Amino acid sequence: MRYLTAGESHGPRLTAIIEGIPAGLPLRAEDINLDLKRRQGGYGRGGRMKIESDQVEITAGVRHGKTTGAPITLHVINKDHQKWLDIMSVEDIEDRLKSKRRITHPRPGHADLVGGMKYRFDDLRNSLERSSARETTMRVAVGAIAKRILTELDIEIANHVVVFGGKEIDVPEGLSVSEIKDLAQKSEISVVNQEREQEIKDYIDQIKREGDTIGGVIETVVGGVPVGLGSFVQWDKKLDGKIAQAVVSINAFKGVEFGAGFQAGYRKGSEVMDEILWNEEEGYTRRSNHLGGFEGGMTNGQALIIRGVMKPIPTLYKPLMSVDIETHQPYKATVERSDPTALPAAGVVMESVVATVIANEILEKFSSDNLQELKEAVASHRHYVKHF
Repeated sequence: MRYLTAGESHGPRLTAIIEGIPAGLPLRAEDINLDLKRRQGGYGRGGRMKIESDQVEITAGVRHGKTTGAPITLHVINKDHQKWLDIMSVEDIEDRLKSKRRITHPRPGHADLVGGMKYRFDDLRNSLERSSARETTMRVAVGAIAKRILTELDIEIANHVVVFGGKEIDVPEGLSVSEIKDLAQKSEISVVNQEREQEIKDYIDQIKREGDTIGGVIETVVGGVPVGLGSFVQWDKKLDGKIAQAVVSINAFKGVEFGAGFQAGYRKGSEVMDEILWNEEEGYTRRSNHLGGFEGGMTNGQALIIRGVMKPIPTLYKPLMSVDIETHQPYKATVERSDPTALPAAGVVMESVVATVIANEILEKFSSDNLQELKEAVASHRHYVKHF
């Protein structure tokens, strides 16, 4: 499976083309729209979410409610584009119109300045438009299709926020993936501990009043993943490495860890390795899951536990100092629409990219021209592993 996305934040539409989805997968626009709505939700979202109500249009690769095996094309209209017709015009326009919303004051922490240097832009809007987190709309759309595949294979995925701007959220022990999913989706801030909800909302309100932003840590968990996805034979075949690359490719994400993660550097080996057990009903299991479901770059049958850290959004309503790229004089950075935090929405994006990587790995390992063939291949593999 492979895909490409295209489109700008204030352009006419966002597009994705996906190739390699098995034929016969039930797929409706509503399956995708549900996740697009989740991406736009969450406490602390800003004005853009009041303008857009993302709805996908499927224009290829699906017939009569099922995929055909051909490339799938997805479109999402940017309603806000109607206010930007001159500014984002594809055709050449008058110089006086080109200067509207022109950006010469780059924002610290954003792609504005470096993108302008790399591509030799005299208007940093060209950097801003494609580097905007609006691009993640299509990664969520692609991820929704990937999750349809995972659902057919009895693989569950969920995300929740575990740190909000330095405030750690206590998570009850022993929660299943479905319980995490249910609790987090009932929360406006995507936490499983409802006792912390109002405290965190009040904190977000305070940050907004201050014109500032906060980041945090998001955890994605995946249950029911077959043993043996990924490989140790080459560095670029390790599945945890592929997932790490996908997670840090999300706008504003700066790090990723699995299981105990960086805490493993503070523990003894006996406190980190997961003892192997066996029983008739389940086959091989582990006494613990400190390694987050991975051994040697491969899935070991335990739930995958993946955490990503998101930095604070770089656009501030009390902007930091910058430099005008024409005069080299100090100026305050450009202000675009922003949110005090986008952690709940970023969790949906993280969940989507993780699902996409896992689905891709499954389609690469197992025969998958059509859905039935794929399901039979995965079931056969699970039976083999259980009786190994």
